[in-house]
Amino acid sequence: MTHAAPAPPAPKRRRNRPWTHRTSTGADVTVAVLLFLVEVVVFLLAAFGYGMEAWAAQGNQERIDAARLADIAWMSHFLLATLVLAGLAMLSRARWTAVSQFLAAAAAAALLVLAQHDYDRAHPTPAPRPGPEYVPCHSGSGRCN
Repeated sequence: MTHAAPAPPAPKRRRNRPWTHRTSTGADVTVAVLLFLVEVVVFLLAAFGYGMEAWAAQGNQERIDAARLADIAWMSHFLLATLVLAGLAMLSRARWTAVSQFLAAAAAAALLVLAQHDYDRAHPTPAPRPGPEYVPCHSGSGRCN
């Protein structure tokens, strides 16, 4: 009685996922440059739009503040989108795209911090109210410490 030899195991199919191989350098650099330029253009156009909105307010402080707050909110969303793109570039093993996205995120974060700081300096919080034990000192009253 002869026995048939067992069939060799089928080779495991390797799925073509982005992280299974490195992205080619040419494609990586091309995507990095194009994505960076698109982000710069989008950021500048949005900043110009919010600047024009503040300019169109013609001194109406409420509209100017609303435009500045909308710009700050947009910058925070832009920063988040840039970080997501950097994460996707890292997942795809595209090192130059990831580096350019982290540089764009750093620039967006710096501009966001500066815009928020400028807004906070223009709108300081009021001084706290004195407590019930506070007694003002008037000159000549004799109750001053």
